[in-house]
Amino acid sequence: MTYPTIVNKSLHRSRSRVATAVDHVAHLGSRRPGLVIASLIGVGLLLGGGAGIAATAGLRAQVASQQAELATARRDSQRELNALAARLGELQAQANRLNALGERLTRIGQLQDGEFDFEKPVGVGGAGPVRDIEKDEVEATLKHVRDQFVSSGEQLSVLESLLFNRQLDMNAVPSREPIAGSYITSGFGGRADPFGGGSQNHKGIDFEADVGDPVLAVADGVVSYAAARSGYGNTVEIDHGNGYVTRYAHNSRLTRKVGELVRAGQEIAKAGSTGRSTGAHVHFEVWERGRVVNPRKFLSQQSPLKG
Repeated sequence: MTYPTIVNKSLHRSRSRVATAVDHVAHLGSRRPGLVIASLIGVGLLLGGGAGIAATAGLRAQVASQQAELATARRDSQRELNALAARLGELQAQANRLNALGERLTRIGQLQDGEFDFEKPVGVGGAGPVRDIEKDEVEATLKHVRDQFVSSGEQLSVLESLLFNRQLDMNAVPSREPIAGSYITSGFGGRADPFGGGSQNHKGIDFEADVGDPVLAVADGVVSYAAARSGYGNTVEIDHGNGYVTRYAHNSRLTRKVGELVRAGQEIAKAGSTGRSTGAHVHFEVWERGRVVNPRKFLSQQSPLKG
C-alpha cells in the first residue's frame, strides 16, 4: 500500500469521526447545552488534528520528490563527468603519442640535447579576473584541443616519413668512416710513392688501424666483391645501389661474402697489411658511376638535416 493511500484513508476516518460527533452534538443540544459546548471543542480538536496530518503528509511528499530530483541530477552529472573523463583519456593518449613521435624525430634529426625537451612543461601565464567555466566552454575547448592534436599528429607523421626516407637515402651514401675512432694517414690524390719514390696518384685515403680491427661498411649495400685484388690485398667492395661503390683494401681477413646485404656500421672485414702495403691500415676508396672520387666530401654526413 502506498503512502498517499494510507494518508487518504486516515483523513477519511477522521472525517467520519467528525460527522458522528456533530450528530451527537445536535441530539444533545436540546437537552444539555453544556455538553454541546464541550462537544464543539472536541470537534475542533478533531478537525485540527486532521489538518495537521494532511500538512505533514504534503511536506513529506514534497521532500521525497525533491530527493528524487536530486538523485536524478547527481546521476546526470556523474554521467557527464564520466564522458569528459573518457575524452580527456583520449587526449592524454594522443599527447603521449605526439611526445613519442617528437622524441623519435629528434633522434632521427640528430637535434642537440635539450633543444626539444618533450618532458619539460610549457610555460603559461595570464592576468585578469577568474570566473567559473561553463560546461559548453569545456566541451568546446576539448574539441579544439583534439582537433589540434589530430592536425599536429598528421604533420609530424608526414615529417617523420620525409626524414625517414631521407635517412634511407643518406644510409646508401658513403657518409661514415671505415674505422671507428681513427684518423687519416694519407690523403687522396698525388703523393710520393712509399715504395720506389716518385709520384703516385693515390685513389683513396688511408686510415690508421691495427691488425684485426673491425672494418665497417660506410653505407647500406650489397657485397659485390670479396677476394684478393692485385696491389690491394684482401679487398671488399660494396655496391650501394645508387651509383656508388666503396672499396676497403689491405685487410687481414674478410668476414663477408659476395651477395650479402650489409648495413652502415656493420663489420665487413678485419684490418691488416696485405697487398702493396707498408703496415697495417685501411685503404678506402669511393667510386661514383664508375669514376673514383675523393671520399673526404662524404665523411661525417650522417644526419639527414645536414647538407
